[in-house]
Amino acid sequence: MASWQIKNVALRGVTGTVPNHAVKTADFPFFTQEEADLFDATVGIKNRYIAPEDICASDLCLDAAERLIEGLGWEKESIDVLLFTSVTGDYKTPPTSAILQDRLGLPTSTFVLDLPMGCCGCLYSITVAGNLLTAGTAKRALILVGDTAMRMGNPKDKSRGPLFGDSGTALALEFDTTAEDIIIDFNTLGSGYQALMTPHGGYRHPISQESFIEEDFGNGIIRAPKDALINGMNVFSFAITRPATSVKKMMEEQGLDKNNDIDYFLIHQANKLIVDRLVKKLKLPVEKVPYNLQEFGNLGGASILMLMTSEIANELSAKPLTLLCSSFGLGLTWATAVLHTKPMLVIPIKKM
Repeated sequence: MASWQIKNVALRGVTGTVPNHAVKTADFPFFTQEEADLFDATVGIKNRYIAPEDICASDLCLDAAERLIEGLGWEKESIDVLLFTSVTGDYKTPPTSAILQDRLGLPTSTFVLDLPMGCCGCLYSITVAGNLLTAGTAKRALILVGDTAMRMGNPKDKSRGPLFGDSGTALALEFDTTAEDIIIDFNTLGSGYQALMTPHGGYRHPISQESFIEEDFGNGIIRAPKDALINGMNVFSFAITRPATSVKKMMEEQGLDKNNDIDYFLIHQANKLIVDRLVKKLKLPVEKVPYNLQEFGNLGGASILMLMTSEIANELSAKPLTLLCSSFGLGLTWATAVLHTKPMLVIPIKKM
């Protein structure tokens, strides 16, 4: 299928919220100081913010949304679309977006939708919301992207635990006939789904006594079937090949020169090894590739929006930019997008 071409949709504002509790790599009990130093140097994740058990992804997103709505001066009655993108919703049912509609005080006419699409969730959400806005029937959309991914895994799992941080982000979109087209390309390799998954807890394998039996896989990998897992080698191989091909294809099809036409490459902050490999493989100008994983870790679907907020806020606020975004993760899925932004509101990240 050809890329999605979304007309008449502008990005108006973005912000993010993280928990107040910071965790350094050396704080994990399964790391020696030497191992923590090596992890920091190679994986590049030195700090991450972890939510306590009584704070959900929806709470972090709610805070980001309230601040963004206030900063934009939007009347809540004017918001037509609310999307919540997360793999850590409040409940299996109902959809968390419905709960957030009430908590935010949005009108009952608001179109709500949950999108549990993982690391590509932001670009999926922009596509869905953008297509709802493009004809002008709906005028304003709020996209909330966040996860409390740490609690999905086993705290003893050395292969997964140190990679993730928790956050909530908010992005505002608005119908605007002067906006340049948003271009997004999606791909799915469903045959690789087992590389990133939570084996038990759905209806294929419901929770049972067996779900809680831990197994030691060696090398510090301890988990039970109820815990999320990462097949590191499979994920690494996927992440450094498929997304790179799509980024190259997107630049060629859109006639974009990496040195002259693109202001920033926003690459999903999975880990430094993957991002560095993509930069090298695509021969990207390093000054155009911001990193924030050293401070926040892998934020899943919120990664792109948090890069906007933490690393290029001044530029986004001051002038038009052309951004090339690349995300990859659960599914296995990967997405590439070209976003042309006008000066927009960027509200500083808050800790709560």
